[in-house]
Amino acid sequence: MKLDDVVITKAIVERFYKKFLEYSEVDVAIAGAGPAGLCTAYYLAKEKVKVAVFERKLSIGGGMWGGGMMFNELVVGEEGKRILEEIEVGYKNFRKGYYTADAVECISTLCSKAVKAGVKVFNLISIEDVMLEDEKVCGLVLNWSAVELANLHVDPLTIRANHLVEATGHPAELVKIIVKKIGPKLFTTTGDIVGEKPMWADRGEKEVVENSKEAFPNVYVVGMAANAVFGSHRMGPIFGGMLLSGEKVAKEIIKKLKEQR
Repeated sequence: MKLDDVVITKAIVERFYKKFLEYSEVDVAIAGAGPAGLCTAYYLAKEKVKVAVFERKLSIGGGMWGGGMMFNELVVGEEGKRILEEIEVGYKNFRKGYYTADAVECISTLCSKAVKAGVKVFNLISIEDVMLEDEKVCGLVLNWSAVELANLHVDPLTIRANHLVEATGHPAELVKIIVKKIGPKLFTTTGDIVGEKPMWADRGEKEVVENSKEAFPNVYVVGMAANAVFGSHRMGPIFGGMLLSGEKVAKEIIKKLKEQR
């Protein structure tokens, strides 16, 4: 069969157009496709929640690809290995309470599981602002990442969501936008972003799960963004807490969606 270049173009444009329109209104929109964001999306989609993930970069997976300092192995603790088992990622016992996994296998499998569960991932899209109605955050304002990088004056588009998830990692970019545009009204001790503390794996791993929760009405934080917003330690290349934080927030959102319905 002879291939037609224009048909190829039409196929891509029409299919993307249809997909983007279908997900212009969702139950949950997630900012950032790192391990915490993808894990949140996976557990939501498993329960038939309509969820879209928006990622600024071309690739998804955040810092998990590189393991620790580009040694592409990662560590999970005793609790975190349960999620590796669930998504069928192999791991090895290093010593009591420490398990290693191949970083590439882990993040690629998590992405695959999320997409197969029904998550739609839109890469190369940046979040420029949040959408507000009746003093409530109700969606995201989006633009192409290339537009942002080139500093072009191109107006964005919006998508509507009942709940937002901040999963942009250390910078906590989505929550920063909220604080800048709406003011320091977060559910933190100060009302503002408290800020990330230095590395302390033991504290950071525990507290990233504790801090993964609602930080502003209908806006949840997961992963390192949670520790940055609520003011706790980073933990480096141990990823169990990141996965567990996504599972926790997904359960909280599912509960709230059921109550609203």
